[in-house]
Amino acid sequence: MSLNEEVEALRSVPLFAKIEPSKLKLLAFTSERLTFSAGQELFHQGDSGDAAYIILDGQADVVVDTPTGELAVAQVGKNDLVGEIAILIDVPRTATIRAASELTTLAITKDLFFRMVSEFPEMAVEIMRELAHRLEATTAQLREASSA
Repeated sequence: MSLNEEVEALRSVPLFAKIEPSKLKLLAFTSERLTFSAGQELFHQGDSGDAAYIILDGQADVVVDTPTGELAVAQVGKNDLVGEIAILIDVPRTATIRAASELTTLAITKDLFFRMVSEFPEMAVEIMRELAHRLEATTAQLREASSA
């Protein structure tokens, strides 16, 4: 994938849709493109967070450890961002992300992520929206589970 293709891929991510192309080019250039094979972990629950990942292609499972073993709680794919919670609030990874198919990502380091958020407030707003959606979905699942 060329730099221009990576910029176009980033443009498809809601978080970056309003960022001007020259800034996306900088983000694409300073990010690391990584490919994972099916079954390979991007990171493991409990690890420290050093980067967030934008999925450019493929699918991955979001897995959490429970007392009875692993539990797949979601699947993520193209244009999704994973790993941002651990770098936003300096907590260990809250889940394991495992490639369900061949997976292509852009890894954004913690420093670069914070620089982008501070320079582009609209990105911070989109992150808040995404986290609020996830919280609402988790709350609904908990409500559903407790009423069962």
